[in-house]
Amino acid sequence: MQLRVGEQAPGFALPDADMKQVDLAEFRGRSHVVLFFYPKDGTPCCTREATDFSDHEADFEQQNCILLGVSRDDCLKHAEFRDKEGIGIELLSDADGAVCKRYGVWQAREVDGHRKFGVSRSTFIIDRDGVIRHALYNVNYKGHALEVLRLVKELNS
Repeated sequence: MQLRVGEQAPGFALPDADMKQVDLAEFRGRSHVVLFFYPKDGTPCCTREATDFSDHEADFEQQNCILLGVSRDDCLKHAEFRDKEGIGIELLSDADGAVCKRYGVWQAREVDGHRKFGVSRSTFIIDRDGVIRHALYNVNYKGHALEVLRLVKELNS
């Protein structure tokens, strides 16, 4: 089930690459949150998406917005990925997939005639009140970070 604009963002607390718990609730009343889900650390498309967001981190901060990336990779894999690619944003580990399921990004697709499940590249823009303002499913990574930045700027105008 996919989330809709206007709904409260499902709460969660997940460990980051340094195994520090990050709770979505800590940003409520303080800043917007861009929560992007991606399939796997180190793959070409996921690397490009994460580094694009990271490269624009200061632009998002100017808009009072925090960036959080989520995949099912474990904390150690996130740390290796972050360090190798020079990613500055927080990467959260949803190893059991519970948060992916709550956000509707754990989806089935046909691969070689077999039904396989995986993380659908998706992004959520959550306002300071914890309300989903944009729910973008099955996105293309190319130019995505700048498009999301444009949407965040609209929230502040």
